[in-house]
Amino acid sequence: MTYPNAKSWTAAPRKSVMLFGMSGLGKTHISKLLIQQGGWFHYSIDYRIGTSGMYRHIKDNLIAHAMREPFLAEMLRKDAIYLEPNVHDHDLTAVAAYLGKPGDPTKGGLPMKEYARRQQQFRMAEIKALMDTTKFMNRAQDLYGYPHFICDTGGSICEWINPEIDDDPLMLSLTESCLPVWIKGDEAHTQALIERFDRAPKPMAYQPEFLARVWGEYLIENNAQEDEVDPDTFIRWTYAQALAHRQPRYAAMARYGVTVTAEEIHAVTDTPSFEALIASKL
Repeated sequence: MTYPNAKSWTAAPRKSVMLFGMSGLGKTHISKLLIQQGGWFHYSIDYRIGTSGMYRHIKDNLIAHAMREPFLAEMLRKDAIYLEPNVHDHDLTAVAAYLGKPGDPTKGGLPMKEYARRQQQFRMAEIKALMDTTKFMNRAQDLYGYPHFICDTGGSICEWINPEIDDDPLMLSLTESCLPVWIKGDEAHTQALIERFDRAPKPMAYQPEFLARVWGEYLIENNAQEDEVDPDTFIRWTYAQALAHRQPRYAAMARYGVTVTAEEIHAVTDTPSFEALIASKL
């Protein structure tokens, strides 16, 4: 562990943490709070994915859609206009729109083969962004002079790590430089996330084996062909299963670091209270 006990954490002149857990429990909230307090560099995995690993795929997709419109196609051919995705660390609309949802094309759905291809692109982009954590930490400290570093991961980190083994290369790479901090939600949080997702379903990233299983089950249970699936209905049906699938994976990852509850995170008001919370868990 990067900080084996509370004393080593408290005395460390440079602190680095990696927040992980379900989306919506406070990872980005606490990251923003710390950078506002000063001294902390915020490395957003989602932002890095959108501005690096997935950027070209998103841009090419925008151009492909624009080329269907004769006027825009002509302007693009003449280099009279250009298209660029705009990715923010608080708004990943461009990434989500590219990932899409599988199902009926008349309802905006993608064929499963294409959907799975984009999922694989996202998987590779997220793994690359996570593997770059140490590089960005060193850059933040050596180039910009930030003493502390916070890696704000996406909810799908547990899909690409095998937390049941002790030598998972991605997890080992992350723990070399950061203290993993699991923000753990309870059943009430899970239900609130499901209800929020039901109101506004959005694209998700899934482990390939999990996606293949739930897709097959959905087609059988609904006696449906691929192009008959309502995209939003499918991802709503899948979301609760995805959360249940991820929870034990997060728990297994937590043995590499510390666990805090969502309530404890939301009770943090400044840098000293965050550092005290982490120290109390070591």
